[in-house]
Amino acid sequence: MSIAEHIKSSLQLPTFVVNGYLEDLTDADLLVRPAEKSNHINWQLGHLIQSEQFHTSQVCPDVAPELPAGFKERYTKETVSSDNPADFLSKAELVELMHKQREATLNALSKFSDEELMQPAPESVSYLGPTVGCVFAGEATHWMMHAGQWSVIRRIIGKQPLF
Repeated sequence: MSIAEHIKSSLQLPTFVVNGYLEDLTDADLLVRPAEKSNHINWQLGHLIQSEQFHTSQVCPDVAPELPAGFKERYTKETVSSDNPADFLSKAELVELMHKQREATLNALSKFSDEELMQPAPESVSYLGPTVGCVFAGEATHWMMHAGQWSVIRRIIGKQPLF
C-alpha cells in the first residue's frame, strides 16, 4: 500500500463519522453548544472546511476549490460567539462545501508519489507534521477531534449514540 493510499484510507473514518453525525441534525441543531463558551457545530464545520482548504492549497496550489465570497469572514475567532443563524451558512451549504473540499483533497493526494509525500511540509503548515504526507494525514485527526465534540451535542439534543 502506498503512503497516499494509506492516508486516503485514514480519511475514510472521519468522513463516515462526520456524515453520520450530521445526517439527522437540523440547522438549529448546528447552533447548539456542548458547553458554555464552546463552539457550535456550524462554526466548527466552517473552521474545518476553511482549514482543509488552506492546508491542501499549501501543499498543492490551485487544487483546492475557492471558498464562497464572505466565507472566511463568517468563520473567524470574532464570529465564534455568535448564535445568530444569519451569521453562518446553512447545513446544506456547509455539507456541500465539505464534500467538495474533501474530493479536492483526495484528488490532490492521489497526484503525489511516496517520495513526494516524504518531502518536508511547507513551513506554513508544518504544525501538522514534518512532511507533506503529514499535512494530508492531519486532516483525519483534525476532523475526528471536532466530531468527538459533536457526539456530546447529539446527546444534549436527545439523539441516540451512533458509534
